[in-house]
Amino acid sequence: MSTVVETLPATAPESLRNAISANPKARARDLADTLGVTEAALVAAQVDGVQVVRLDPALDPLFKHIQALGPVLALTRNESAVHERDGTYVDYRSGLHAAMVLGPDIDLRMFPRHWVHAFAVTKGARRSVQVFDAAGDAVHKVHLREASDIAAFEALVDTLRLPDQSDTLALTPREPVEAAKSDPARVDILRKEWAALTDTHQFLRLCSKLKMNRLGAYRIAGEPYARLLSPAAIEAALRGAAKAAVPVMLFVGNRGCIQIHGGLIHRIEPMGPWLNVLDPGFNLHLRADHLAEVWLVNKPTRHGAAISVEAFDKDGALILQLFGKRDPDTARWDALVETLPRGA
Repeated sequence: MSTVVETLPATAPESLRNAISANPKARARDLADTLGVTEAALVAAQVDGVQVVRLDPALDPLFKHIQALGPVLALTRNESAVHERDGTYVDYRSGLHAAMVLGPDIDLRMFPRHWVHAFAVTKGARRSVQVFDAAGDAVHKVHLREASDIAAFEALVDTLRLPDQSDTLALTPREPVEAAKSDPARVDILRKEWAALTDTHQFLRLCSKLKMNRLGAYRIAGEPYARLLSPAAIEAALRGAAKAAVPVMLFVGNRGCIQIHGGLIHRIEPMGPWLNVLDPGFNLHLRADHLAEVWLVNKPTRHGAAISVEAFDKDGALILQLFGKRDPDTARWDALVETLPRGA
């Protein structure tokens, strides 16, 4: 895939800096969308080697320093959902193709090939580490809190600073979302091998073997494997879990990072098109108007059925997944999902 450098007059660094100055209260993501550029290009335009610094995005050295920051806010998002979790990064586990953070508060799955551009950003008292993929879309962000270790942040910047501190960023075209892909002629094989699963991670390998993808498989599998729900089922599931104090595992991800909240949720607040979970230590911001398909999915495992509620947008992109948290079992979650409204 050819490299495209964003140097057109309308998106040149100076033009972007002028737009930022003219819109000081605008969120970076919203301003980038308004200008028709990527968020990474907007950040890169501000690189000065002091307030905004380009960093080495390699995970092993990066997470060595992130773990030293102490309490911070971890943020992972996609086009339709933002997942924010307070905590400390602990138990980082390296991997060539996949890495993990397995702390009690911050729980991540990372895919290193998508960690392409990284920046340290200082705006007054606010400090953050921001990572983007090759297309310039946000992969993961770490925002420092009052109790964070500022000296550790300065050490991170000093150690991981790249020699290249230019304000122009080379970006590749964004990969399109893969539409639902299925093969009705192989549905019997799909159902037979689905029934034989012993781990949820085997499911995507099964889809790949059958030349399908997640959403395509859901559409043809039928019950008891997959049941179409109403888009309203997401709010119903969140409110039901909050009301009955049912602990959940809530996944939001993008190509480069999946962030997981495990535990109870409490305060559900709609605000315009956004459906929000606003709890101490955990926030979810979900564009409810982006919910195009919601599925109730049952995957067998050696520990019992893993039952999830999964939401997709109109293009077939996965927005979020909700599972019951084994605490010590998922019986109350399994009962809750049976009450969710079905799709047409």
